[in-house]
Amino acid sequence: MTKAQMAKFVIKTLQEIYPTIPVPLDHKDPYTLLIAVLMSAQSTDVRVNQITPLLFERADNPKMMVKLRIDEIQDIIRPVGLSPAKAKAIHGLSQILLDKHNGEVPDNFEDLEALPGVGHKTASVVLAQAFSIPTFPVDTHIHRLMYRWGLSDGKNVVQTENDAKKLFPIDLWNELHLQIIWYGRQYSPARGWNLEKDIITASIGRKSVLDEYNKKTSLKK
Repeated sequence: MTKAQMAKFVIKTLQEIYPTIPVPLDHKDPYTLLIAVLMSAQSTDVRVNQITPLLFERADNPKMMVKLRIDEIQDIIRPVGLSPAKAKAIHGLSQILLDKHNGEVPDNFEDLEALPGVGHKTASVVLAQAFSIPTFPVDTHIHRLMYRWGLSDGKNVVQTENDAKKLFPIDLWNELHLQIIWYGRQYSPARGWNLEKDIITASIGRKSVLDEYNKKTSLKK
């Protein structure tokens, strides 16, 4: 099977499993999405979704957010981890949005990535989910699965993103990246992986990955 055929199989399978795609992080507009994605770094979406309502009850727009002290923001978001840096970034980017962007979240990579705490992946998620601009944000799940499926050599997330964009049609990028994330969580996790439940990897998986899996499972028997 060629990579193009493998990519078509991935698309078909994911569309069958996820005809409708839930968005992982709860939000109501581009600003609350931006804050939620920033908070999700090295945390879980479940934990972030537990904490954002507490923060947004106090401030759900840049004007209200800058009225909070950084230590107040930090106290609220502490459970998501890395709270000192995240609180400083949330306060700082909110002030920049007011000073330079009329309080609005910009809809381009250059301005988004100039904000404190906002890297390429965060900017990609915001552009995709808030503005429907085609991007392909690569998180750990996508990076892992693109390698398992033999669709990328997995050297780094930049290479994985480039490979994904070459293989998949641009009009599917925004839904595909979410479908792959959900699939990775439910059927192809890093730990506790059961190949019998992972139809995509079982069908098109990289030979070395499948051999390693089979070796480990045979040792457990």
